[in-house]
Amino acid sequence: MRVGLDIGSTTIKCVVLDENDTLLYSTYERHYSHILEKAQELLRRIDAEQLHGRKALLSISGSAGMGLADSCGVPFVQEVFSTRVAVKKFVPATDCVIELGGEDAKILFLTNGTEVRMNGSCAGGTGAFIDQMATLLKMGADEMNKAAEQATRTYTIASRCGVFAKSDVQPLINQGAKTEDIAASIYKAVVNQTIAGLAQGRPIQGNILYLGGPLTFSTVLRKSFDEALGVTGTCPENSLLYVALGAALYADKEFVLSDVAAALDEYAATATYASEPPLFASKEEYEAFHARHMSHSVPRVAFSAQCGPVHIGIDSGSTTVKLVVVDEQSQILYTNYQPNLGNPLPLIRQQLLKIYKEHPGLKVASVTTTGYGEELVKNAFRCDFGLVETVAHFTAAKYFMPDVDFIIDIGGQDMKCFKIEDGAISNIFLNEACSSGCGSFLQTFAQALGYDVKEFAALGLFADRPVDLGSRCTVFMNSSVKQAQKDGASIENISAGLSISVVKNALYKVIRASSPEELGRKIVVQGGTFYNEAVLRAFEKEMGVEVIRPDIAGLMGAYGAALFGLRQCRKNGQTTSAMMSEEELESFDQKVVSVKCGGCGNHCQLTVNTFADGRKFISGNRCDKPVTGKSEDNSLNLYAYKQQLLAGYKPVAGKRGSIGIPLCLNMYELLPFWHAFWTKLGFAVHTSPVSSRGLYLAGQATIPSDTACFPAKLSHGHIKALTQMHLDAIFYPCLTYNIDEGLGDNHYNCPVVAYYPEVLAGNCPELEGQKFIYDYVGIHRPKDFVHKMAKEVLPKYFGGISEKEVQEAANAAYAEYEAHMAQIRVKGSEIIDEARRQGRRIIVLAGRPYHVDPEINHGIDHLITHHGAAVVTEDSISNRVEKFPTSVLNQWTYHSRLYAAAKYCTTQKDMDLVQLVSFGCGVDAITTDETREILQEGGKLYTQLKIDEITNLGAVNIRLRSLFAALDERGEDKK
Repeated sequence: MRVGLDIGSTTIKCVVLDENDTLLYSTYERHYSHILEKAQELLRRIDAEQLHGRKALLSISGSAGMGLADSCGVPFVQEVFSTRVAVKKFVPATDCVIELGGEDAKILFLTNGTEVRMNGSCAGGTGAFIDQMATLLKMGADEMNKAAEQATRTYTIASRCGVFAKSDVQPLINQGAKTEDIAASIYKAVVNQTIAGLAQGRPIQGNILYLGGPLTFSTVLRKSFDEALGVTGTCPENSLLYVALGAALYADKEFVLSDVAAALDEYAATATYASEPPLFASKEEYEAFHARHMSHSVPRVAFSAQCGPVHIGIDSGSTTVKLVVVDEQSQILYTNYQPNLGNPLPLIRQQLLKIYKEHPGLKVASVTTTGYGEELVKNAFRCDFGLVETVAHFTAAKYFMPDVDFIIDIGGQDMKCFKIEDGAISNIFLNEACSSGCGSFLQTFAQALGYDVKEFAALGLFADRPVDLGSRCTVFMNSSVKQAQKDGASIENISAGLSISVVKNALYKVIRASSPEELGRKIVVQGGTFYNEAVLRAFEKEMGVEVIRPDIAGLMGAYGAALFGLRQCRKNGQTTSAMMSEEELESFDQKVVSVKCGGCGNHCQLTVNTFADGRKFISGNRCDKPVTGKSEDNSLNLYAYKQQLLAGYKPVAGKRGSIGIPLCLNMYELLPFWHAFWTKLGFAVHTSPVSSRGLYLAGQATIPSDTACFPAKLSHGHIKALTQMHLDAIFYPCLTYNIDEGLGDNHYNCPVVAYYPEVLAGNCPELEGQKFIYDYVGIHRPKDFVHKMAKEVLPKYFGGISEKEVQEAANAAYAEYEAHMAQIRVKGSEIIDEARRQGRRIIVLAGRPYHVDPEINHGIDHLITHHGAAVVTEDSISNRVEKFPTSVLNQWTYHSRLYAAAKYCTTQKDMDLVQLVSFGCGVDAITTDETREILQEGGKLYTQLKIDEITNLGAVNIRLRSLFAALDERGEDKK
């Protein structure tokens, strides 16, 4: 008999084969992190039921199996090798295996030897990710598959991380998108993650075999892979068991299974993990801590018809809905806190009806909405005010501590922190990329370990040796927790360690504080996560200060909204709310449809909510056209002007042939230069089409690294498009240097901009047989440039071009570039003057030339102009500043402009800078800190927007509105 045991990250599989390799017995079970106990139980069961005490050949495989195999002396087989052994035996004609497990994703290329691609640092696109998403949709994994079968369209969702995906899925839920469509979009995201993240440029073709739980259980996932790859893959019999089968086939050493189970007992006896000091030294210390925090409360009074006019605050958050009713004295009459179940409107309607029914004749003076669903809720029920959540939380915090100087709000998957100086918000921190310091982080772990989140948190309060887990992302933390379990850590110590880790993540990863003192000493903490006393205690210990945690920590957004409504009513003399009556609420109805807008080139996916009285609420739009029917006014938007200028460079018929230029990366600035150069030489210059989602997906199979920035990934699609245009040559040179503008210590291009043509040449098979000119060129030295182009570059590709012609072409190119940059600066000045004439704010939306690409910036420029501000670019004002010293080496042209623009903003009262940063940009780790320093030294707020291939403008909008609200408040204070 042969026995193979596969211990994976979430499941344990076991097979028993006879001497003819026929499968006699198999099992597939989840181990819920109780790896040791489950392995022992399984070994004993097989020994008793199948082997009856006889010896069998045994080996162990799987990502969690190595430590166990070592401790009991059983041979360990690496899982990739194990899969290969089983595939060669049972499906020998396979060319490529795609295997998705609980936290592992693998592609095995089996033609011409074996090549393996595995996920390293991230469990996005695996079974754990799909489970997380199913939980978010309030479904089981099988229900999610059924729902996806009914989908009619898909949305763009990030899958490299469950956290990113949550922040894409939640706005869709809040906007009323269909669950079926979201489910199908999640499977599509997994496919994109696997192809782009794992294949990394190697084509997946031939006979494809699908293995592992997610691909076995989900027909929609398999179909999505088939469609994306243009193949019909096979999911074989026993597809869940291939690693275990390979381990059984490989086994060559005999054991009695019950003896192996007994040997594992010794493995459990060692506890050797790094630990932190306990949260409380004694029960007495805890009692004093508990009593102190219970004292910070809002007066509550009985809710009766005699309460006079009331004010309602509704906070429709990413995962919960909160509602608070207050009287004229700010006292709480009623509160409600519940999960939003994917659609907040029915829950809010139910609560409002309950308030009306239980209090006949009640006078409602105001209803204010805040949170992610603010606009939807406000429009649905005709509420009076909408308030950005940062201001709602600040308003509530001031009630408890009028001189508060730091507020931290940790919710389900959002974290907001604000510094307050001179009574106004001076700095805002939001988690953009990671929710590992949030409540859902703890909730996920509690569920994985089989506990309710409250019960799990309480376990950690008196832990003697909390596990030191550091501040790491959720996925890494999974493996750290598993390691700690293997090293003998108790559930209490793991719980305490996770609570400490949440705090460290918040302080050192999201806020990136260098010391707790810099954040403030008068602190109000809020959000549901701080009801967890272990997190609260860890926060106080880390900060070295006693903080205020209100008794309504989880309701602070709704309470702040109600207080705001109360103040507005006093200010305006308003006594009656415009909110729906009880009768209207009774007949309230919401219909949701999803449509693609054809009003302009953005082709936005709109979610249209239609209410019973015929009113509509449209979300997902980048411009106002779907709402107003009018084209957008771009007169105060320099991004739109730049796009218009670039669109003006059309091909001019040439005697020498045609040249294609990809409209990506630095070509967003250098197109005028190269267009003039090649046109003067007698070539018709064609650019690749304007970026789109389809263009990106068309090129994603050749992207060799999932850590490159999105603008670089997009260039693969541009190259592919050019190769289909039947051109004589494609031109995309490597440029180490940019033109020197005299603002920095040097004038390099960043490595990606400088050398990405090399990457394209090595990874895009469609370039084979094409004339691809990607030589190294230096336009920063005009004389050398002419010589190199005339003597070295052009003769390789085209005959008969003289040095004189190259000189004339270069003169035309430099002149065109200068004229182009001058036009941008002139237009920038015009926009600034007009904005000042109209009394508007001016936002410098600073990034790189390619951030002008609408597919990269996702219409953030239009979002800013919607808020009534004018938009200019960093290169339109950077020339207004002389070179100045910086605290970092200032050697890149684009960064020099950014620092100069930041410096100039500090001299202009009505001008503020918002920095666009692409995920995956290593150099921006430096620029963000330097830009923040320059702005803060000049008394300005710093706002950073991180963007990638995913269009989630919900968080961006909150950030921008918080900035405008903070600026308004500063302005009010100065008056």
